[in-house]
Amino acid sequence: MIKLALAQLDFPVGDLDGNLERALHCLDEARDKNADLVLFPELALTGYPPEDLLLRPGFMRRARETLEQLCAAGKDVDLLIGHPWEEKGCRYNAVSWIRSGRVIGRYYKQLLPNYAVFDERRYFTPGDQPLVMAFKGCRVGVILCEDAWEPGPADQARAAGADLLLIPNASPYRDDKQPAREAMLARRHSEHGLPMVYCNLVGGQDELVFDGRSMVMGRDGVIGARGPHCQDALLCVDYDPADGRFHPLGWPDEDSGQSAEIYRALVRGTADYVLKNGFTDVVMGLSGGIDSAMCLAICADALGPERVHAVMMPSRFTSKESLDLAAGQAGAMGVDYRVVPIEPTLEACADSLGDAMSRPPSGITHENLQARIRGMMVMAYSNRRGWLPIATSNKSELAVGYSTLYGDMCGGFSPIKDCLKTRVYELARYRNGQGAVIPEGVIARAPTAELRADQVDMDSLPPYEVLDEILRLYVDHDESIAEIAGRGFDEATVRRVASMVLASEFKRRQGAPGVRVTSRGFGRDRRYPITSGWRENMA
Repeated sequence: MIKLALAQLDFPVGDLDGNLERALHCLDEARDKNADLVLFPELALTGYPPEDLLLRPGFMRRARETLEQLCAAGKDVDLLIGHPWEEKGCRYNAVSWIRSGRVIGRYYKQLLPNYAVFDERRYFTPGDQPLVMAFKGCRVGVILCEDAWEPGPADQARAAGADLLLIPNASPYRDDKQPAREAMLARRHSEHGLPMVYCNLVGGQDELVFDGRSMVMGRDGVIGARGPHCQDALLCVDYDPADGRFHPLGWPDEDSGQSAEIYRALVRGTADYVLKNGFTDVVMGLSGGIDSAMCLAICADALGPERVHAVMMPSRFTSKESLDLAAGQAGAMGVDYRVVPIEPTLEACADSLGDAMSRPPSGITHENLQARIRGMMVMAYSNRRGWLPIATSNKSELAVGYSTLYGDMCGGFSPIKDCLKTRVYELARYRNGQGAVIPEGVIARAPTAELRADQVDMDSLPPYEVLDEILRLYVDHDESIAEIAGRGFDEATVRRVASMVLASEFKRRQGAPGVRVTSRGFGRDRRYPITSGWRENMA
């Protein structure tokens, strides 16, 4: 029997000293549990993705030194850990097998992803050789993350004699990722029949969230256990080489519904962004609407209510209902709540602009002025208190430009940036199912920016049920206008939505980062030019 320990842990990007300390602590814990081998995630020593840090000689030099320090610690347990490595003028995404203070085997990742959020060909040279090690009567092959998504590297390891595959990963979350991972493992098993151990990174890194969900699949092709979602854990499992079976030791169970997973990813991504960037508290505008209500819940769950500061900034257009709902949620969640009316500031600005523009501002100018005053107020709290400002725009609004640059888009982080409006409602219902914190009135009322009298979002946009499905097809799946209209949508509406998406690129480029939870988030995934003559005559 071989006891494996999977280090499903957070290794922050660039924190080489901290990651060394985490690895050593993990080895101590694994030794106490009598583990024979500890499997760490991809690029655990540097964190993933280190991006252009890899281009700095000093960073690469320190990464090598960190690996040497780990080897010198001489822990009496084997370990397999990911790190960058330079050799003969080439840089590799590598994993090293360490035993008794020295590296006894090293593998270079062969398939370098260069799509969606990945850009590994910018930094690494692909390897071409297998790594298969004899260990406790077993022949253990190693491949890295993307190597498992195509048959070549696993087939190569099998041909070299492997009868067990270890797969370190840094696989970021998206809402359809876990079924895709499990289908991938099933395909590989159907080709080579090997048992597999899949160890994944955990933690938020800028817009990405690594969700863990480490897995073991036995020789029978059945997944024997799944690690927790978005949680750090040292997961131990016994493996019997004789029958190819895994025996998980106390792996936790949890709610695995999609809304639960997305909400956990939003909370983890928000917490890690705030804390890893040196902030303790956040501040945000609370309007009595669904988006700010959802962001308040996420932030309070991520940081604790004592670290969340909500500011209601009413104008003449703010209803009593909005004031009551905002105060009710703040009280229910126990966050710091302040009311700062913007009407005096709005009047002063209108008077000043009236002199400059020959008439008082009206229409969209007056509406955006209110949003920008609110943004200014939130930023003032941020400057004075050192709190990170939270932007509350959702993906639907950002897609079509239904947001004010330097107004409601103002902030340092945007928790629901990759959540369509309909999903925001789904998440609100999920969160209330765990304990009611968002007033039902917030969920039931018609969405409104309250920047003019009797305003509702549907004055400017198609119904969100229609808008969001068009956006999903056009943005996430790159379908043409003709294809979307062919699904039964009004062609004029589709053209209007597509035009709004393209025209709003300049706004999105200036927006705050936010948690990615779909296959095509605005940010790393979607890189459209701001200046472009393409306006889809849209075949």
